[in-house]
Amino acid sequence: MFTTMEQCTDFIFKLKAVDHKRAPLVMMREVLAYLDNPQNQLKVIHLAGSNGKGSTVNALREMLEGASYKVGAFTSPHLECVNERITINGVQIPDAQFLQYMNAVAHIVETHYNGDYPSFFEVITLIMFQYFAAAHVDFALIETGLGGRLDATNVITPLVSIITTISLEHTAFLGDTYAKIAFEKAGIIKEDVPVIVGVKNEDALAVIRKVAEERHAECRILGEDFKVTTQQQYERMQHFDYENQEVQMQDIVLKMAGLHQVANASLAMTAMLVLQEKGHVKISDTTIRKALQTAQWAGRFEQVANNIVLDGAHNSEGTAALIQTLKDVYPNRNYNFIYAALSDKDHANSIALMDEVANSMAFTQISLPNAMPAEQLAALSQHPQKVYNSDWQQVIDAEIQRKEEADILIITGSLYFIAEARKALLEVVG
Repeated sequence: MFTTMEQCTDFIFKLKAVDHKRAPLVMMREVLAYLDNPQNQLKVIHLAGSNGKGSTVNALREMLEGASYKVGAFTSPHLECVNERITINGVQIPDAQFLQYMNAVAHIVETHYNGDYPSFFEVITLIMFQYFAAAHVDFALIETGLGGRLDATNVITPLVSIITTISLEHTAFLGDTYAKIAFEKAGIIKEDVPVIVGVKNEDALAVIRKVAEERHAECRILGEDFKVTTQQQYERMQHFDYENQEVQMQDIVLKMAGLHQVANASLAMTAMLVLQEKGHVKISDTTIRKALQTAQWAGRFEQVANNIVLDGAHNSEGTAALIQTLKDVYPNRNYNFIYAALSDKDHANSIALMDEVANSMAFTQISLPNAMPAEQLAALSQHPQKVYNSDWQQVIDAEIQRKEEADILIITGSLYFIAEARKALLEVVG
């Protein structure tokens, strides 16, 4: 039995999927059956995608809460503590409930599986399903962890599915082409369940359309079935227009910066409108507008004091979106980048994109076993003004000291790095 969060998290953080060779999802379904299938009690919006899941979830949560619903949200990764991944109306799961539901899982694993635990993400997913069901949430917004088809969350039948974007990431697990990765993400599409799609790559879209057709799932695609237009970016907000076949909304104010965030907002809007069409929710245009005006997501183009931007751009698609947002929000400025990342990504493309626009590049690393060494990251950069240092705190301090008043300092890469940097910066700037 786990009696403290420290004891519990020390244990679950060591659980890795590669240590368990069971058939995918078999143990998830078995353990859930022992728990009386809490996942079947939930009304779910299920999200997959390479980028944008967290921002889309946050917009959905703001909309549903604004319409007076009780909303569970399951997101990853966390920035400071694991409880962040499981929230109800924005409030993290209390330690007592986390331990209660973890111990329920532990009892089953010790009794029926000789203590052979599933992965960290599977354990967290099992805790989440129990917590949301016991709390009788009106809706559960559930992100996949990796892929979709074989993801631990893919044991539910949602009211609507959302696929945000497709990038070439986690290729060792998901495949090395857009089509292969799209097939894995499209695994969340269920029979007769509408799917909202923000994917642009044509190879990926072709796969998603095919899966949706085979499963008789109505497929609504950004740029075809619904559109965003006349986007105007300001320093602390942006405006856009939205339309689909039945609805037009002009001059929507969005707090989050970047055209990619307009796309994420439009996915959330379309999901809400589909749920309303199907009779699952009642929500007004005013509530939707108010939600988007206030929704924000830590570590996603988060602007902190003195022209410092935190952004968890962890793949080349995210980096391209970050750079475009910088140009829109802070045109004609010097961009000084600090970058740290894990070793499971294609860093060369991301670094090349930053090299093109950077005034300077600084590389560092975080103390995780799979962190990419700062020296190896720096070797991928062709920038004439590049430095590297394995101590990320020293790098940040040095870059803050040398930046000019009008320069923009961008701290980017792995969200685990963003979490560490964010905590340190907020302690200083408040």
